[in-house]
Amino acid sequence: MKLFYTPGTGSLAPHIALREAGLDFQLERVSLRTKTTESGEDFHGINPHGYVPVLQLDDGGHLTEGPAILQFLADLAPSRNLAPANGTLERYRLQELLSFIATELHKNFAVLVDEAYPEEGKRMAHERLARRLRSMEARLASQPHLMGTDFTVADAYLFTVLSWCAYLQVDLSPFPALRSFQARVMERPQVQATLKAEGLLKS
Repeated sequence: MKLFYTPGTGSLAPHIALREAGLDFQLERVSLRTKTTESGEDFHGINPHGYVPVLQLDDGGHLTEGPAILQFLADLAPSRNLAPANGTLERYRLQELLSFIATELHKNFAVLVDEAYPEEGKRMAHERLARRLRSMEARLASQPHLMGTDFTVADAYLFTVLSWCAYLQVDLSPFPALRSFQARVMERPQVQATLKAEGLLKS
C-alpha cells in the first residue's frame, strides 16, 4: 500500500493508523500547491478532487476520504482494536464520531485556512468550533479516549484536527481534557514515529 500525504494535513490520521496497525506501506508526498507528487505525477490523475489522503491499494486501486481509509486500515489489523467489529453498535458509534469530526470540526478548520473566505465567516467558524469542542471536552473528561479505554482511529483523527489549533489561533485553554488528550496521544510511540516521518517533530 501507499499513502499519498501532505505533512500535517488530514492525511496525518491515516498515517498514524497505518503505523498503529503495524502494516507495511510506502509514503509519497504531495504538493497541494502544484498538485504533483514527489515522483512527478499529476495528483489530479490519482484523486480528481486534488486533496489528500489517498491510499493506493495493493491492486493499484485508490481509496479516498479519511473516515473510509481509517476504517479500512483498522479492519486490516483487528487485533490492534483500532475499530470495533463491523455490524456492532459500537462500530456505528465509531462512525458517528468520525462523521462528527469530519463535518463539524475538520470542515470548520478548513474555513480558517481559506484566504477567500470572508472574515465574518471565519469569526462564525471560530464560534462553531468552540461549541463543538465543548462536546468533545465533555466526552474526554471521563475517559482517556473517544471510545473509552482503547485508542481507535477516531482518536487519530481528533488528534490530527486538534493539532491545527495553535497554527489557526483556536484557543484550547478552556478545554483541559482536550489538552490532556493531545498530550497523551502525542506520547504514543507510533504517533511520535509518524510526526518524525513527516518532519513535524525533531528526532
